[in-house]
Amino acid sequence: MAQAEASRSDPGEASLADLAGIGARLAEKLAARGFHRVRDLWLHLPRRYEDRTRLTAVRSLRPGEAAQVEGQVEAVERSFRSRPVLKVALDDGSGATLVLRFFHFRAAQVGQFQHGRRLRVFGTVRAGQFGPEMVHPSYRWLDDQEPPELSRGLTPVYPAIEGIGPTVVARIVGLALDRLPEGADLELLPDALRERLGLPSLGSALRFLHRPPPGVDLDRLALGLDPAQRRLAFEELLAHHLSLRRQRIAVLARGAEPIQASGRLVDALVEALPFRLTGAQRAVFEQIRTDLGKATPMQRLVQGDVGSGKTVVAAMAAALTVEAGYGVALAAPTELLAEQHLGSLQRWFEPLGIEVAWLAGKVTGKARSRTLERIASGEAAIVVGTHALMQDGVEFARLGLAIVDEQHRFGVRQRLALAEKGSGDRRIPHRLVMTATPIPRTLAMTAYADLDVSIIDELPPGRTPVVTVAVNAERRDEVVQRIRAACAEGRQAYWVCPLIEEPDQDIGFEAQAAESTYAQLCQQLPELRIGLIHGRLKGSEKQQIMRAFKAGEIDLLVATTVIEVGVDVPNASLMLIENAERLGLAQLHQLRGRVGRGAASSSCVLLFNAPLSAMARQRIETLRASNDGFVIAEKDLALRGPGELLGTRQTGQAAFRIADLARDADLLPRVHSSAEQLLREHPECADRLAARWIGAAVRFAEA
Repeated sequence: MAQAEASRSDPGEASLADLAGIGARLAEKLAARGFHRVRDLWLHLPRRYEDRTRLTAVRSLRPGEAAQVEGQVEAVERSFRSRPVLKVALDDGSGATLVLRFFHFRAAQVGQFQHGRRLRVFGTVRAGQFGPEMVHPSYRWLDDQEPPELSRGLTPVYPAIEGIGPTVVARIVGLALDRLPEGADLELLPDALRERLGLPSLGSALRFLHRPPPGVDLDRLALGLDPAQRRLAFEELLAHHLSLRRQRIAVLARGAEPIQASGRLVDALVEALPFRLTGAQRAVFEQIRTDLGKATPMQRLVQGDVGSGKTVVAAMAAALTVEAGYGVALAAPTELLAEQHLGSLQRWFEPLGIEVAWLAGKVTGKARSRTLERIASGEAAIVVGTHALMQDGVEFARLGLAIVDEQHRFGVRQRLALAEKGSGDRRIPHRLVMTATPIPRTLAMTAYADLDVSIIDELPPGRTPVVTVAVNAERRDEVVQRIRAACAEGRQAYWVCPLIEEPDQDIGFEAQAAESTYAQLCQQLPELRIGLIHGRLKGSEKQQIMRAFKAGEIDLLVATTVIEVGVDVPNASLMLIENAERLGLAQLHQLRGRVGRGAASSSCVLLFNAPLSAMARQRIETLRASNDGFVIAEKDLALRGPGELLGTRQTGQAAFRIADLARDADLLPRVHSSAEQLLREHPECADRLAARWIGAAVRFAEA
């Protein structure tokens, strides 16, 4: 009740439809784009600022800088050579001429540019053939009798809202800002906490960022380092952290069945393995074992680089659960990955007399009915599958442990559905999440505040590091010969291309398409069995090709990045990645992880087109220097920010609007300590903060 009252008293909770100047049709458009409340527009911050507070003489213009110029039309030229171009010469009397260049224009627009008419233009300057130029600048015509005043402050440029023009966006944000209250009516952080952290008030930070005064350091604003931006970043990080902590509290309150067993089955499983466990695997299993013995549901994430042995640790947790008399479900996002887990678990458990069932979309009819019966009766102690495990009609006898591989590739509702297949009351199964995507510590601290994180940072003995080399695309024929030699020795290889078909010329870079590469390689290497796999193939076709590759029936597999997370093919020891300069570090590392899974020495060849940009060079050098996924993930975060590392589009987590985990990592310790204080002393503030920044996403409190 207190939370509902607080929500109603929040001035930012007012509907946008209540604002004078926003009609029903515009409010409907805004709602379709996620803008429902006044606070949504408060937090729609400018992406950059334009300094229209002064005029610059044409002779003082410098390429690369944005400037405002006032002058009169001196000449107009309209041409239609390769493409329509409208050029307007502008004279401001300073002894130099500015050329305005338009590629998209209407006939009526051309007629407005009459000799002698005065106008004011704003744009970014570039060096032209005959002097400074602006391409598609903004402009307004001037009245010689009474020219408009210059802006008194910086002009904000807002991120586009689809279907709504920039002028309207600026106007409605202004309407929302008129509702911005003073002082305590807006502030959610306790004064003592804010003063201790040296943070400005929320109201002053918002007013400053929407309407910065002249003379502000634009470079600092562009870097996100102004105190006003830091205040908002801190509050946003705090809101996300509090939301995840609330989720954790809600999950733990549900309770779970304690998994208590002697470990006899675990010992039998480990003893039968054809390899020795690493110290990291044993340490992580002990953490899991402790969690499983509690009456609160385990919520643990196990991170491990490709090939670090996460599945074995999950199997040990499953063995303990089965020995205690409970069932286990393991869900993977694709049938290929799920089938790989199925094969491993059947190989380990069936000699111990434990049935491992399979449930995926292609299991239909009587086979599906029989499988569902065995799951419901408890006859099948372990079930491996895809999204099919989470569907209605799948009932478990006593589900004690849910293992989810690459959780970020499942939707929130799917994960909730699996959690609800517990013992029938409010209790839920223990949850073990696995990911082969190493996540930097700062990112994990923020994104997984609802989970305990374990790291397997040791590769199994016998694994030889993959040797990574970078080769200019001009030496492509040499690489083809290298593949011929490797396959002649009985090894297999991948050739990865970023695209499926040849790109249009407008893409602006050369990218070898998978289909054309496949055709070329079939001509160059007629003695090899070459396969092609990409995302447009049907699921059954992809599985058939990958099975053939794993069975050794294909020597060279030409693929797009669809094989980034794929089946384990120990005999594949050569990976070639075309246009490596176009891919991110994390993706390159995941692709490289497809080789080096057997005893043979393995190589990864990064084929690139020169010249390399500075960032592409850093990515390639990092990959050549290290095989450690966590080192690479930290570098990736530093180079490009959080990006898609967390798969937030699939998870339902709200993307950060202002905070940047790479830039604002130093705020995280203060975020965590402040969250503890708020939950302990001001729980109502914690709820309101989460609602302000995350809104409807909070309803997925147990995902």
